[in-house]
Amino acid sequence: MSNRVLIGHGTENDFVVLPDPDGVLWPESRLDAAMVARLCERRAGLGGDGVLRVVRSVHVPDAPAVLGDDLARCEWFMDHRNADGSLAEMCGNGIRLFLHVLVTEGLLDRSACTDGVWVGTRGGPRRVGAGADGVYWVDMGPAREFGSGSAELAGRRFDGLAVSMGNPHLACLTDADLDALDLATPPRFDAALFPEGVNVELITVLRAASEGADAHIRLRVHERGVGETRSCGTGACAAAYAALVAGGTSAGTVVVDVPGGRLTVDVGPDTTVLRGPAVVVAAGELTPEWLAG
Repeated sequence: MSNRVLIGHGTENDFVVLPDPDGVLWPESRLDAAMVARLCERRAGLGGDGVLRVVRSVHVPDAPAVLGDDLARCEWFMDHRNADGSLAEMCGNGIRLFLHVLVTEGLLDRSACTDGVWVGTRGGPRRVGAGADGVYWVDMGPAREFGSGSAELAGRRFDGLAVSMGNPHLACLTDADLDALDLATPPRFDAALFPEGVNVELITVLRAASEGADAHIRLRVHERGVGETRSCGTGACAAAYAALVAGGTSAGTVVVDVPGGRLTVDVGPDTTVLRGPAVVVAAGELTPEWLAG
């Protein structure tokens, strides 16, 4: 078994990446919840918001169930786990990094990715592509509103829209000072509305419209199974949708500033497209000493 690992991020939403094209280097028995948590631990491990295993779909046991008839067109599967070891459905920052790794590892030619390639996720198939400017884009699917709810943080209530991007979000627009909020403690939420947990976005509108965009917003997010992250791709999409709805529409382009950088979201009636960078920071080997610990 190879102990080779990569570290990368998309707008500072960072991941430990495990190249495993043929599904033999990091099988399910090796990549259990305890191993994921150790890899993601920021002092005793490598550090990351999650783990991405780069593997062909045919080697993922649950891929047929989550992809159905789309299994054949998804050669690659983003096997994504949160920092606590739980399985994750979808991550917009992670899937851009996933494609970047496929390209930099020589598993796909960048020129073949211009129009997008299909990647399997536990949230369903996603089409992701590489722009000539080094920016990656991903078709995130439609933003699906499924009600309204609230989150409680430090005794303060934040009302928001429940939005599914393949995973659940509570997108809360607020005039609170985002910098003053403590997101170290998980927000309280309605477990009946979100039985599998929820990512909570706290959003301020900077401008109702800006040059080339219909809105410009700022975002902080607490991700289930992780905590506060520097960026969240699905969260940016949910936040963009909520900001547009608050402005009286459900379609448009939104610039989203997150602590780790800037993303752009195009929200349409049938789908949502997320654009942003992806970077591999380092590559190396896990040592026998650490693995034996």
